[in-house]
Amino acid sequence: MLDYAVKVTLRPCEVDRRDIARLHEVGFDDAAILDICQVASYYNYVNRLADGLGVELEADWKRGPYTLTRAEFDEQRRTSDEG
Repeated sequence: MLDYAVKVTLRPCEVDRRDIARLHEVGFDDAAILDICQVASYYNYVNRLADGLGVELEADWKRGPYTLTRAEFDEQRRTSDEG
Protein backbone atom coordinates (compact mmCIF):
# COMPACT_ATOMS: atom_id res chain seq x y z
CA MET A 1 0.00 0.00 0.00
CA LEU A 2 2.73 2.47 0.93
CA ASP A 3 4.74 1.71 -2.21
CA TYR A 4 1.62 2.45 -4.24
CA ALA A 5 0.97 5.70 -2.34
CA VAL A 6 4.57 6.82 -2.93
CA LYS A 7 4.27 6.00 -6.63
CA VAL A 8 0.97 7.90 -6.89
CA THR A 9 2.71 10.84 -5.20
CA LEU A 10 6.03 10.90 -7.06
CA ARG A 11 5.37 9.17 -10.39
CA PRO A 12 1.62 8.93 -11.00
CA CYS A 13 2.03 8.54 -14.76
CA GLU A 14 3.89 5.26 -14.11
CA VAL A 15 1.04 3.60 -12.21
CA ASP A 16 -0.29 0.66 -14.21
CA ARG A 17 -2.29 -2.56 -13.90
CA ARG A 18 0.64 -4.34 -12.23
CA ASP A 19 0.46 -1.91 -9.29
CA ILE A 20 -3.23 -2.64 -8.89
CA ALA A 21 -2.61 -6.38 -9.21
CA ARG A 22 -0.02 -6.22 -6.40
CA LEU A 23 -2.56 -4.54 -4.15
CA HIS A 24 -5.11 -7.25 -4.98
CA GLU A 25 -2.51 -9.93 -4.22
CA VAL A 26 -2.05 -8.65 -0.67
CA GLY A 27 -5.78 -8.49 -0.01
CA PHE A 28 -7.08 -5.07 -1.04
CA ASP A 29 -10.33 -5.05 -2.98
CA ASP A 30 -11.25 -2.43 -5.57
CA ALA A 31 -13.02 -0.21 -3.04
CA ALA A 32 -9.98 -0.21 -0.73
CA ILE A 33 -7.66 0.58 -3.65
CA LEU A 34 -9.91 3.49 -4.60
CA ASP A 35 -9.75 4.73 -1.00
CA ILE A 36 -5.93 4.48 -0.95
CA CYS A 37 -5.67 6.39 -4.22
CA GLN A 38 -8.15 9.06 -3.14
CA VAL A 39 -6.50 9.67 0.24
CA ALA A 40 -2.99 9.86 -1.23
CA SER A 41 -4.17 12.10 -4.06
CA TYR A 42 -6.15 14.39 -1.76
CA TYR A 43 -3.19 14.94 0.56
CA ASN A 44 -0.92 15.52 -2.43
CA TYR A 45 -3.36 18.12 -3.71
CA VAL A 46 -3.80 19.90 -0.38
CA ASN A 47 -0.07 20.00 0.34
CA ARG A 48 0.75 21.28 -3.15
CA LEU A 49 -1.95 23.91 -2.84
CA ALA A 50 -0.61 25.08 0.53
CA ASP A 51 3.00 25.04 -0.69
CA GLY A 52 2.04 26.85 -3.90
CA LEU A 53 0.41 29.61 -1.90
CA GLY A 54 3.21 29.82 0.66
CA VAL A 55 0.92 28.80 3.52
CA GLU A 56 2.77 28.48 6.82
CA LEU A 57 1.69 26.49 9.86
CA GLU A 58 -0.14 28.49 12.49
CA ALA A 59 2.11 29.93 15.20
CA ASP A 60 0.46 27.84 17.91
CA TRP A 61 0.98 24.57 15.98
CA LYS A 62 2.61 22.12 18.37
CA ARG A 63 5.63 20.46 16.86
CA GLY A 64 5.24 16.74 17.41
CA PRO A 65 7.49 13.77 16.77
CA TYR A 66 6.01 13.25 13.29
CA THR A 67 6.13 16.87 12.18
CA LEU A 68 8.90 17.98 9.83
CA THR A 69 9.83 21.42 8.65
CA ARG A 70 10.13 21.82 4.88
CA ALA A 71 13.95 21.88 5.22
CA GLU A 72 13.93 18.64 7.26
CA PHE A 73 11.63 16.97 4.73
CA ASP A 74 13.79 18.08 1.80
CA GLU A 75 16.93 16.82 3.54
CA GLN A 76 15.37 13.42 4.27
CA ARG A 77 14.15 13.14 0.69
CA ARG A 78 17.57 14.12 -0.68
CA THR A 79 19.39 11.55 1.46
CA SER A 80 16.87 8.79 0.63
CA ASP A 81 17.25 9.54 -3.09
CA GLU A 82 21.03 9.18 -2.74
CA GLY A 83 20.80 5.83 -0.91
